[in-house]
Amino acid sequence: MTPKIIPATAAMAKANDIEICYEMFGDASAPPLFLIMGLGAQMIVWDDLFCTQLAERGFHVIRFDNRDVGLTTNFDNAGLPRMNRLMEAQAKGEAMEVPYKLVDMAADSVGLLDTLKINSAHIVGVSMGGMIAQTIAIHHPNRIRTLTSIMSNTGEQGIGPTDPEVLKVLYTPTPTDRAGFIENYVKTRKLIGGKGFPINEERERDVAGRIFERGVNPAGVTRQFAAIMASGSRNEALKSLKVPTLVIHGDEDPLVPVAGGIATAKAIPGARLLIVKGMGHGLPAPVWPQIIEAIAGHAVVDS
Repeated sequence: MTPKIIPATAAMAKANDIEICYEMFGDASAPPLFLIMGLGAQMIVWDDLFCTQLAERGFHVIRFDNRDVGLTTNFDNAGLPRMNRLMEAQAKGEAMEVPYKLVDMAADSVGLLDTLKINSAHIVGVSMGGMIAQTIAIHHPNRIRTLTSIMSNTGEQGIGPTDPEVLKVLYTPTPTDRAGFIENYVKTRKLIGGKGFPINEERERDVAGRIFERGVNPAGVTRQFAAIMASGSRNEALKSLKVPTLVIHGDEDPLVPVAGGIATAKAIPGARLLIVKGMGHGLPAPVWPQIIEAIAGHAVVDS
């Protein structure tokens, strides 16, 4: 029997002076669980069934497009950062001029909570979304009930470098035609997904097609990447957190190696670390039961 998906409620909201596209699953009176996606990824990468299963665990699940992706406001007027100059500045420890930083993206999330009249939420972030979630915990501690940081890091340089083959693919310009975009998306998912759980190619092609139809913004991905670079390390700030924290990471992640997750758990007092064997940079369906159980069990700490 095919599992039934709880219908999502899609809408646009004005928050932090931008328009954010978001969707909600489940009972609006249940404890809110806020999902933040990663670099260049639209909210639909949080699979409908994954969101449904979290909602069935007793949460009001909210997913949304970050700025510069999907249907949320793009920042094309801000121009395209010159990555070579940013890399030079990063190597020299100099300040970087960028359109926005992770703290601004965190303010988007908090602004959406304001618009939805949610005082605080369980916040789950994956990859760059984990960095944003950590930034919310640092700068807006009263808005977060529990923190779950998945396949992310502290922003500290030199901890678990990205696989060079992965970097080569990520630096290749994204095709702008539908067929090329889908093929590139599937190729990338195969590369970063890890060897333990081969991707479901049919599902990934479907997701890629829907992403393309909602709108692709390669320049926005570059601006998001620049925001990560310019935001620097959160390591010292994380040491002062008092929020219950769960860190989840795959031991075969070639994009954000597991060392980043270990460092995150080490930095945050009392954080619990879950390392998923065979998982790369993604949330393959076979690990959903383990991940969902971990998130739901952690969020019960303070619902």
